[in-house]
Amino acid sequence: MVEPILKWAGGKRQLLSEITGLFPTSYEAYHEPFVGGGAVFFHLDPDEGTINDLNDRLTTFYEVVRDQPDELIEGNKTHKHSEEYFYEARSEFNEFLSDSTLKHENRVREASLLLYLNRTCFNGLYRENSDGEFNVSFGRYTNPDWIQEQRIRKASRSLQGTRVFNTDFEYVVEEATDGDLVYFDPPYEPVSKTADFNSYHSDGFDRDDQRRLRDAAVELTEQNVTVLISNSPPVTELYEEHDAFSVTYVDATRAINSDASNRGEVAEVLITNVQPEDRRRKTLADFTE
Repeated sequence: MVEPILKWAGGKRQLLSEITGLFPTSYEAYHEPFVGGGAVFFHLDPDEGTINDLNDRLTTFYEVVRDQPDELIEGNKTHKHSEEYFYEARSEFNEFLSDSTLKHENRVREASLLLYLNRTCFNGLYRENSDGEFNVSFGRYTNPDWIQEQRIRKASRSLQGTRVFNTDFEYVVEEATDGDLVYFDPPYEPVSKTADFNSYHSDGFDRDDQRRLRDAAVELTEQNVTVLISNSPPVTELYEEHDAFSVTYVDATRAINSDASNRGEVAEVLITNVQPEDRRRKTLADFTE
């Protein structure tokens, strides 16, 4: 089994059964336009497809894992566990923002710093300020593992047939073809005016972007591409007029109910064009197994 290497906000490890249960029993290539920590991707371990993210540090990391795992592992062994070193590493990591030549020539170093910071910062968060700088403080861990040798080697093998993109999610409309599977896990629509799910990257994801995502899902459906979208309940209204999509509600206890009146405290929704008879798990009762 392939495990994610990075901790990432909005990770889907707790919902893997629910998400993959709504996938079709078979598909061609797999595409994940908001890959983040990649929990679903690594769980599926697809033979071919694409992953994408707007965070170029993240996509560089996956390219290095795929193409240079040995160099990355060796680089990881050079880090130290101290608060002073952490802030030195954070400053070095942020220097790559202002020097593209430095970034290009030190891809493995940048990837190694990302993993080290991710495993030693407060709560394993990835957060950027308005200038795009990583700004999470030092975490209090007893024995953090930032080398991650076995996970890196397994992930590298998993990524061999996968192309990595660093662009807008709409790329997938051109890349996906008949019979492919696309899983969208975008920054969620806030459930209230004070909620904010967009701080993993300095660029936000607003209502217009949610509409663009809906339009992409409709276009993919017309191309006979399977689509599944994770999001928060407010976006369901964007899909209500399209009969191809059905909504499954996931409550805070991770139980599933397709009936909104019986869903309890809703944490998020899963929207898909996969018909019930074509899903890996045919009924709601299957999710309790």
